[in-house]
Amino acid sequence: MADRKHGRAAPPTESTIRSEDWDGRDLSGQGYTRVEFADVDLTETSGQGAAFTECTFRGVRFNVSSYTDTAFLNCAFVRCSFFDATLTGCKLVGGMFDGCTYGLLKVEGGDWSFTGLPGADLRGSSFRGVRMREADLTGARLQKASFRDVDLSGAWLHKADLSDCDLRGSDLSSLDPNTTALARAVIDPYQAIVIARALGLDVREA
Repeated sequence: MADRKHGRAAPPTESTIRSEDWDGRDLSGQGYTRVEFADVDLTETSGQGAAFTECTFRGVRFNVSSYTDTAFLNCAFVRCSFFDATLTGCKLVGGMFDGCTYGLLKVEGGDWSFTGLPGADLRGSSFRGVRMREADLTGARLQKASFRDVDLSGAWLHKADLSDCDLRGSDLSSLDPNTTALARAVIDPYQAIVIARALGLDVREA
């Protein structure tokens, strides 16, 4: 399993739900703490105001699921699938993702601060208005993704590939253009100044 940022260990679980078929279930308002979900099918599930605290998800399918204002706090996701999943206003603070797939993942708002996504293949995914302070995106692949108005302050972006990524409105203060691929990335004029200064250029008015 990938290492957690700052060396934080994955929380221990106290019970297990294994090989259950919850396809299409509404999990609104439900709460789970330190539960291991192993090979559980959560395809097309939905939930508003649900809470998962220090849970571990292994081989879980979140495909075409939709969650709103749901908390996944300090959870671990191992070999999970998020194809066409939608997360709106959700909190995934301290979460760790390892070996997951994310095709067409859509994230709108919410707090993903301190989340670990090292090496994640987020190509074609969409994040908008999300707080991702100090998120670990080391080596992540974000080609043709959309990261609009995302707070990436303090985020780890070393060796991330942001080629063709729409980054407009996002905080790029922690981005090092010398170690990050940026070919054809879409940025706004303010971000262009931030990147130019990061390259050591002296930006002045005409």
